[in-house]
Amino acid sequence: MKRLNCAIYTRKSSDEGLEKEFNSLDAQREACAAFILSQKHAGWACLPDLYDDGGLSGGTMDRPALQRLLGDIQAGKVQIVVVYKVDRLTRSLADFAKIVDVFDAHGASFVSVTQQFNTTTSMGRLTLNMLLSFAQFEREIAGERIRDKIAASKAKGMWMGGNVPLGYDIKDRKLIVNEVEAETVRMIFRRYAELGSVRALGHELDRLGVVSKRREGAGGVLAGGNRFSRGALYTLLQNHLYRGEIAHQGNIYPGRHEPIIDAQLWQVVQEKLSGNRQARALGATADEPSLLAGLIVDGSGGRMTPTHAVKKGRRYRYYVSTSLITGARSDHTKGWRIPAGDIECLVFDRLRAFFASASDVGEALSCFELDASRLRLALSKAMQLTDGWAALPSVGIRELVRSVVGNVEIHDEKIIVSLKRKEMASVLLGDTFSLSTIKGPETFELHIGAKLRRAGKGIRLVVGGGVAETPDGQMAALMRDAHATREALMTGRDITIDAMAHRLGIKRDYLSMHMRLTYLAPDIVRAFISGRYPPELTPARLLSLCKDLPHDWQLQRAVLGFETHSRAGDA
Repeated sequence: MKRLNCAIYTRKSSDEGLEKEFNSLDAQREACAAFILSQKHAGWACLPDLYDDGGLSGGTMDRPALQRLLGDIQAGKVQIVVVYKVDRLTRSLADFAKIVDVFDAHGASFVSVTQQFNTTTSMGRLTLNMLLSFAQFEREIAGERIRDKIAASKAKGMWMGGNVPLGYDIKDRKLIVNEVEAETVRMIFRRYAELGSVRALGHELDRLGVVSKRREGAGGVLAGGNRFSRGALYTLLQNHLYRGEIAHQGNIYPGRHEPIIDAQLWQVVQEKLSGNRQARALGATADEPSLLAGLIVDGSGGRMTPTHAVKKGRRYRYYVSTSLITGARSDHTKGWRIPAGDIECLVFDRLRAFFASASDVGEALSCFELDASRLRLALSKAMQLTDGWAALPSVGIRELVRSVVGNVEIHDEKIIVSLKRKEMASVLLGDTFSLSTIKGPETFELHIGAKLRRAGKGIRLVVGGGVAETPDGQMAALMRDAHATREALMTGRDITIDAMAHRLGIKRDYLSMHMRLTYLAPDIVRAFISGRYPPELTPARLLSLCKDLPHDWQLQRAVLGFETHSRAGDA
């Protein structure tokens, strides 16, 4: 008698109860094995291979055990597939047709223990099609019930799951404000209201080391903690959860959780986002997307040209010295290629600080010999301008900058912003200002204590007294990842670093370099976190040096250049 190899296929839609010693899959397999044993006289023999798909829906064919079963059928290892019920194999008519095609092409058939059918006959196929139609109908009805339940729950202001947003934690299936993260969210909203540019905001968050919410993913692997992409920032700035609301299919409902962003700041941010979308749609910013275009020059007086580069789909803007574009190769060491967002943020912040200072505004207008009432009017206008700075649309900021700024000079040790006194007086006094003879220079200079230092192939902007006032985002993230790697190895389920590398699917050397960074001297780690480290020490160079990093802390300072950096700072 010809032997017919029988494969038992089992499936359960949810993973609930699978941890039990005897679960639903075991019950299905036991019933199928008993049926195969009853057909022993017909040559049926049960294969020892297990084809179990626990916790997987029957509405898709993307199931590991099912794909392995179909592969064994095509290889001629299986002649009969035994299932407990038809819908264990599939709930989709389209998928069932594909599976039957595979069975027919390789002379295989399948049997349902509780509904005996022979798929080799037309009547068997008709009956199966009818059963599967009802199975698919049941599946669609269940989906509609779930969607209706979610819609009704959201209409009542209930949070229905998903990734927990930055600023909140989850407790008893409810959103609870995380005050530390909530302050970060408020800072992001405030800075966007002030900058008016998601790209500039992203650059600033990178410098500050602000990353996305860290969460534990599948298998205990940490997820999140990444730099904010432009898309992620747009999503965050438009997330109604931060206003204490729930959004669903275009409708907004009052939520049951506490808001993080107040109504005024939310409105300002939404208006700026809407205005920027409209400006891009109309091409209003297409000609001169860089706000300092035509105003910025390098230390030698050469005009700096706005340009950009695209890497991995991301657009990076720069201001480039003319010598780098038209000059000889020998001039390339003298020119600058500076990130546009860094310079623009510095200039805008300094300009806003100027208008907020009554003494600075008064000194800039002293050349006009204004009477007391007009001076008070100018100071009041300057204060109004400062208070409403966050509400100014990007077009308004651009007009203000281009009207009052004469030029921006980039020097090795400082940045000089020259303001046009007459235009500034016109902005502050409006129609009450009439041109008069200026007693003194026609421009008023604002100085920014910033240095430009070459770091690898790029330029690093060092602000303040020779050191950065805020840490470099990449360096801070590198330190966090290094200590997270060590913590995971010391407390996790991996015995060796090789086991961790295999589990995470990354190179062992990558983890080893991160582990070496955790043995840095405490003061060196603090320097990296605060941003007080040699400008030429980039993350890539640090990883390269750590391959042969000495254990002695004093030698570490010498190898990494901290001793030279300290002497330069003291000087």
